[in-house]
Amino acid sequence: MAELGVHVYEQATSVATPTKAAVGIPYVVGTAPAQAAEQPAKPNVPVLATSWDEAVEKLGFSYDWKSYTLCEFMYAHFQLFGAQPVIFCNVLDQDNMKKEVVAQDYGVADHKVALPVEAVASTIQVKTGASEETALEEGTDYSVFYTQDEENTYVCMVELLEDGSAYNAETLNIAYTGVDPSAVKTADVADGVAQVDACMTAVGMVPDLICAPGWSEDSVVAAVMATKAGAINGLFGGKAVVDIDSSEEGVTKYTDLSGYKSQNNLTDANQILCWPMVKLGGYTFHLSTQLCGLMATVDAANRGVPYESPSNKNLKMDACVLADGTEVNLTWDQVNLIAGSWGIVTAVNFLDSGWVAKGNYTACYPGNNDVKDQFIPVSRMFDFIGNTLIRTFWPKLDKPMTTALRDSILQTCNIWLAGLCGSGYLYGARAELLADENPLTDLMDGIIKLHVYNASPVPAQEIDFILEYDISYMEKALTA
Repeated sequence: MAELGVHVYEQATSVATPTKAAVGIPYVVGTAPAQAAEQPAKPNVPVLATSWDEAVEKLGFSYDWKSYTLCEFMYAHFQLFGAQPVIFCNVLDQDNMKKEVVAQDYGVADHKVALPVEAVASTIQVKTGASEETALEEGTDYSVFYTQDEENTYVCMVELLEDGSAYNAETLNIAYTGVDPSAVKTADVADGVAQVDACMTAVGMVPDLICAPGWSEDSVVAAVMATKAGAINGLFGGKAVVDIDSSEEGVTKYTDLSGYKSQNNLTDANQILCWPMVKLGGYTFHLSTQLCGLMATVDAANRGVPYESPSNKNLKMDACVLADGTEVNLTWDQVNLIAGSWGIVTAVNFLDSGWVAKGNYTACYPGNNDVKDQFIPVSRMFDFIGNTLIRTFWPKLDKPMTTALRDSILQTCNIWLAGLCGSGYLYGARAELLADENPLTDLMDGIIKLHVYNASPVPAQEIDFILEYDISYMEKALTA
């Protein structure tokens, strides 16, 4: 039956708007005092934080960064670099990684007793002094909360209530269960790294940086990080930002870096290596932590396109140090070897630029000098382009393979690439469907291949001036 009249119908636009991949988003694995958090995140589950307050609310906070490694990253990323978001994975499971602290007497000051932040509030048992023990009741005789003491140390505070039976007690006998960060092992962190695949469903976001400060020095963790960075969810590309151990068990002299890198197989194109650690005032950071913050800010300044290297950009530091706090003063020649010959990112304070990151190479250099692999920004641009193509054309999957579909994909891809070129993010780029890459047998199997050519800017690592004495100027000056 005909529908009489004049009708207007809409058809989907053949050229789609690209779904640009997010960049500069770190996935950070480590330990956090979630027992002190207001809304504690589950262990071994990715959790998204877009601000300092949100991170503290979900993970808690402590300045004991050796025990709670995620807190170092949290402080650097949100407080120092003002970057966001971050996806955290806390591998410290308080239900299984714990220790029993036997009852002992504590002196009461101002009606309060400060316990270590490791104490799990729900497990605290309080009695009056040992000589005359009487069990006290939470909510009636005392309250428990996490806070900072006068020295800014995060503690679990037991406070006697004014209406309770022991308000003026001078001694309390307290037992509790505490979390045990030392129970976390390499395998736990490696499993946490593998949870990066859960980010897409857990937080609706795919990171492109993987970091594990305090743990990436372990060669097993570093290897797992590189493997996952190369194929997040089996699809997306990213980079593992890894520290070289600067303790006595690792590298304390720059001359040992090349051998250590080779011996520990730190040569993956998906790894960015960092050495040594850095210090700001009384705080010590892994260089990987600060490099992630720096990359995030540089990417944001370039409208979310990772075409610029973090090298020669300012870090938040005032000294290079080893793990034991010993200062490391690198000369320019030493930096040139570390960053220019061995493919390791370091830090330098040179001329009047202040402290900056130095190094453009991924860990694969110098063994692999393919331009798309060796340079950090070029390699990240390949990840960015690939990730964007996946996100943009995923909705096209399982549609009929027609010429309209083919042309739509080609047009959308080339228009987007042209925009990147016009903005200076690429020297040039194009997408083509080549006959020799699309045999009939593949087409019959529902497989179509598009060849994307692209060239992103390489970092200007060396600028040379050739000085020559031109005698003609003398001749003109003296014979005029």
